[in-house]
Amino acid sequence: MAVVLASPEHLQLERLALSPRGEDDLLVEVEWSGISTGTERLLWSGRMPPFPGMGYPLVPGYESVGRVAEAGADSAFRPGDRVFVPGANCFGPVRGLFGGAARRLVVPARRVVAVDEALGEDAVLMALAATAYHAVARGGTCEHPEPPELIVGHGVLGRLLARLNVAAGCTNTVVWETDARRQDGARGYTVLHPDDDPRRDYRSVCDVSGDAAMLDVLMQRLAPGGEIVLAGFYPDRVSFAFPPAFMREARIRVAAEWQRPDLLAVKALIESGVLPLDGLVTHHCEADQADQAYRTAFGDAGCLKMILDWRHSA
Repeated sequence: MAVVLASPEHLQLERLALSPRGEDDLLVEVEWSGISTGTERLLWSGRMPPFPGMGYPLVPGYESVGRVAEAGADSAFRPGDRVFVPGANCFGPVRGLFGGAARRLVVPARRVVAVDEALGEDAVLMALAATAYHAVARGGTCEHPEPPELIVGHGVLGRLLARLNVAAGCTNTVVWETDARRQDGARGYTVLHPDDDPRRDYRSVCDVSGDAAMLDVLMQRLAPGGEIVLAGFYPDRVSFAFPPAFMREARIRVAAEWQRPDLLAVKALIESGVLPLDGLVTHHCEADQADQAYRTAFGDAGCLKMILDWRHSA
């Protein structure tokens, strides 16, 4: 059983045949999968720009947690191990983009990571935690990540970035959020509406809003030589007025998809207790209510993270 986007805004559960399992593959029984309000929203709405592997029908999802049911002889896992699965491509002619929203997955062992039993459903957040880490670690090229002074957006990704700042000892992090429903939940940092923030000398800004129009606003708030990191996914053309950027000699950096070293880094932070994941999952749905779950995830600003529960599915 898998979530299938047959076409934009047309989502259903279907029984799909799985690819045969090889000796270095795992069969994973998924317990929970998260719904991404970034890339998955774009896939669901049909606004995803041209992307390798793009096309319908497709199975979305890259935030799955489950138990190993069968382990290939060449894998280092055993049946019963709980693992995080960052997507799969195991449904034959139905595209796996990103392929994790299903009851069962066949996935190469090298792609998954074992997770602590105590994390439970919160382990679905590891992909977003890795995304946050990748943004501040400059794609893995920085041994000591530089925390952003300003984070734009107080969704789950923005909160994880802020928690990474707190873990690094930063006490002056500011997060911008325009929606009053998302302004609570700060832990060791400050959340402000942009209009309530007078500061105009930020040296480092990380934008996870996905709003391309925000770039002009941020240019006005940079210190000379400051950097803006684009860590969201932007369906619209990104542009900005040149004179403010010129006067500040601004730098713009794009943070791409996280890599396995980022995932292993946040796994260590999570397991050590330095990076907490609690309080970020706000909504739950049984997998057979997937259509309503996706609509809620994308339409309710009070929904930070929606979890699909697959444990009672066939």
